[in-house]
Amino acid sequence: MQAPPFLLGLTGGIGSGKSTVSAIFAERGAAVIDADAISRATTAAGGSALPAIAAAFGPQLIGRDGALDRAAMRALVFQDAGHRARLEAIVHPLVAQETDRQTRQAVVEGRPMIVFDVPLLVESGARWRSRVDRVLVVDCDPDTQIARVQARNGLPREEVERVLRAQAARAERLSAADIVVANGNGVTLHALQQQVRELATRFGL
Repeated sequence: MQAPPFLLGLTGGIGSGKSTVSAIFAERGAAVIDADAISRATTAAGGSALPAIAAAFGPQLIGRDGALDRAAMRALVFQDAGHRARLEAIVHPLVAQETDRQTRQAVVEGRPMIVFDVPLLVESGARWRSRVDRVLVVDCDPDTQIARVQARNGLPREEVERVLRAQAARAERLSAADIVVANGNGVTLHALQQQVRELATRFGL
């Protein structure tokens, strides 16, 4: 009888390099379930969350391309935490359903490890902590996060800082970590790859 897969919760702040880490685990044979990608799919054109979003917030939140107007929604939820809660109440159950489906598929495929890539893992409290065997935090100093996001997305510094404030503080994430991968200023891609590949080996990949 095959052993159940090792379940790893992976998180880190915006610009920390979390996606790079998950890609390295995927190269070694882990199934990666990306909660953020699933969430985006629910609000893309034809996404399952759009009818409820239009009903809750108005059809003007749906862009001409048929997808959620992310800039308009981002402005709305930053203004009012109540709007954020309403949006999460629509999107989160849909994300949970697809996450469960992908988890079952990974088990059927016999994957030795499942990586749950969850940006807001720490913010979700015990819900994710109780589902995984270990929590891995990709750690990065805020100045490096801001510089990376600005270079990647072209956002003004003030907007990136707002996103950082909406996420768990660095100390809060580190206190929730079983494992920390350092990816701050001065850490090369090669050094990051080495850290993650050593962990993958430890986890049997």
